[in-house]
Amino acid sequence: METKRLVLIIIFSTSLLFLWDAWQKELYPPASQVKSGVTADSSNQRHDPLPVPGDGLTSSTEESIGNSSAIEGSSPSVTPNLFSTGEKIKVTTDMVVAEIDTAGGDIRQLGLLKHPSREDKDKPYELLLDKTARFQVAQSGLIGDGLPSHKTKYTTDSTQNGNYELESGQNKIVVRLIAPEIDNLQVAKIYTFHRGSYVIDVEFEIKNNGETTIIPFSYFQMLRDANEPTGSSTLIHSYTGPAMYTKEDKFLKIKFSDLDKNKAEYPTNADNGWIAMLEHYFLTAWLPPQQTPREYYAKRLANNQYTAGIIAPVGAIESGQTRNVTMPFYAGPQEQDKLAELSPGLELTVDYGWLTVLAKPLFWLLSFYHSWVDNWGIAIILLTFTVKLIFFPLSAAGYRSMAKLRLVTPKLQRIREQYASDRQRMHQVMMEFYKQEKINPMGGCLPILVQIPVFIALFWTLMAAVELRYAPLALWITDMSVPDPYYVLPVIMGISMWIQSKLSPTPADPIQAKVMQIMPIAFSVFFFFFPAGLVLYSLCNNILSIAQQWQITRMYENKASESASKGNIKTKRKNKPDEPAADEAQLPVADSEEAVIAKTSTEQSEKSQLTSSSTTVTKNKIPAKAKSNVSGKKPRKK
Repeated sequence: METKRLVLIIIFSTSLLFLWDAWQKELYPPASQVKSGVTADSSNQRHDPLPVPGDGLTSSTEESIGNSSAIEGSSPSVTPNLFSTGEKIKVTTDMVVAEIDTAGGDIRQLGLLKHPSREDKDKPYELLLDKTARFQVAQSGLIGDGLPSHKTKYTTDSTQNGNYELESGQNKIVVRLIAPEIDNLQVAKIYTFHRGSYVIDVEFEIKNNGETTIIPFSYFQMLRDANEPTGSSTLIHSYTGPAMYTKEDKFLKIKFSDLDKNKAEYPTNADNGWIAMLEHYFLTAWLPPQQTPREYYAKRLANNQYTAGIIAPVGAIESGQTRNVTMPFYAGPQEQDKLAELSPGLELTVDYGWLTVLAKPLFWLLSFYHSWVDNWGIAIILLTFTVKLIFFPLSAAGYRSMAKLRLVTPKLQRIREQYASDRQRMHQVMMEFYKQEKINPMGGCLPILVQIPVFIALFWTLMAAVELRYAPLALWITDMSVPDPYYVLPVIMGISMWIQSKLSPTPADPIQAKVMQIMPIAFSVFFFFFPAGLVLYSLCNNILSIAQQWQITRMYENKASESASKGNIKTKRKNKPDEPAADEAQLPVADSEEAVIAKTSTEQSEKSQLTSSSTTVTKNKIPAKAKSNVSGKKPRKK
């Protein structure tokens, strides 16, 4: 029993340590995450060099083309401004509302219409933006002399006054930007927005009207700061930063802190995979076609400025030829089932940590229940029932052990009091008592330890699921990804924990008893800051545990009472009518060591008395009379 309490105290202390660490990171973030007051206007002086293809990509392109000429204009250029401004082009579809700036042809803003903002439910969540406090933009361009980059001023050939809207019966919107013609090179940058999709196709159309062959490269990148997204949880930290995937190296995170120290390690050249920028619930990613050469890069440009992207070869363009290069760009939520269809490994951006092998089946089951009931809250309740049913045998074994300990707690207390001065002897007697009563003191602890990984996996499942964002349960709970606004669920959770502690055996140690009394209150305080979905799961799990534990405890107490009653009836039958048996009815079911010793002494004394009585009777026995002389005559003397 003491070992079980010790394990629970260790778990509780570890939880406190993790929460304290997360709180400290929130209060004192690393240097790379401190807001540096970056401004997004034209007065902000920044250096933003163009990406340069490495030797590996250059050599592979030259070999495939059969031309050994060097890359023209591959030396990095410098711009004095981070974001220059031009004409704004607004695009509205059924999924997103985006804003393209002709200065660089960048996607400067992109809001998700189906995912409201935390600050205002009537506004879409801004995944891409170029504001002062936080920025993330999608940039792209070409590398080569006379070719446009993300610093080029484009013009639009449309007559729609900078407003594009997806109309009924229309499946896509095409925005065409024209770069200034330099050295007889005509370049168009084309954006294609699709109905019902978060994927935007970014295409360059290059026409060589010159007399020489050119070998350009294209690049597609994301530029952002290291600040956490608006509305991030204070206690629960989610990864924010670049990530990539290749078949050889699988899923990799490229931390901002590693880029600051120039210690980031990741594969650069590959013919598969993707690169992305992750934040809680959402991501942006460039998804190049598989089996095509590309070069990945991620770097720190300046204080609180980071970029990650892809360099892809365009191929040789001879005089009079036109060549196109297209790169899909995803900007949307981390919806696992849809991400897996876009590119291999993209579903791994939903990060469950080291318990992914357990979290994925749990989310699949949660989604399955949601397809039935169309309510994520009820799906969580059904998932709780399922997990509880799976672990029913383990939980029952633990509660049986706790019920037995609850019955014999008074006897254990007497043993502790009797051997308080000799702890070694006390533990020895207690182990003999456990063996006699067939009780495993660790029986109630092992099932809890087995279920801890499942609880942690489910915790991250509920935390990482964007489907729970703004998902209502009922009444006042309209968003299960944020804490209960009225703290009703945490209060009920604390009450359930208090009830459960009352059903458990009371520790003999006063310090342990006080700790067990404080734990429900302490955990209730933490649940005040947890998302409502997680508190709902914990509350349902506690209610089911209380019902199971109460039933098992009641069964054992009834069984003990029946055994005691049968023992009293047998005793009454053996006693004489004038001998009272009321005191014997109060005897416990199992005898303690003192009772066993006393009983043995009594039996020995009774045997001794019985033996002595038999001896006395034998000694005092009257000898049998000799046969009388029938004739009455005296015997003759010889």
